[in-house]
Amino acid sequence: MGAEAAADLDRALRALADENRRTILRVIRSAPRPVGSIAEEVGLSQQTTSHHLGVLRKAGLAVSTREGTRHLFTVNTDGLAAVRSYLDDFWPGKLSALKTVIEARAGENRG
Repeated sequence: MGAEAAADLDRALRALADENRRTILRVIRSAPRPVGSIAEEVGLSQQTTSHHLGVLRKAGLAVSTREGTRHLFTVNTDGLAAVRSYLDDFWPGKLSALKTVIEARAGENRG
C-alpha cells in the first residue's frame, strides 16, 4: 500500500472510530440528506453535525451536493471500499487457520 493510500485509510478509520459519525453514516446511506435533517435524526446540534460531516468528507466517507441553497450529504461508497479492502486482507489467513484447526479436529475424531 502506498503512502497516500495508507493516509487515506488512516483518515477513514479515525473517522469511523467516532460513534456519532457512524450514526450519521447510517442516516445518510439510503438517500442524500440536508444537515438539519441529519442533526434532528441523530440528536446533535447542526454545528456539531456539520463538524462530523466535515470529518467524514475529508476521510472520503461522505460527499455533498448542492440542491438549490441546500447541501445534501450521502455516503461515498468508494471511501468505504478502501476500508473494506483493507479488512478483507485479514480474512484469507484467518480462514486458512480455521481450516487447519477443523481438519486437525476431524482427524482426532477419526482416530
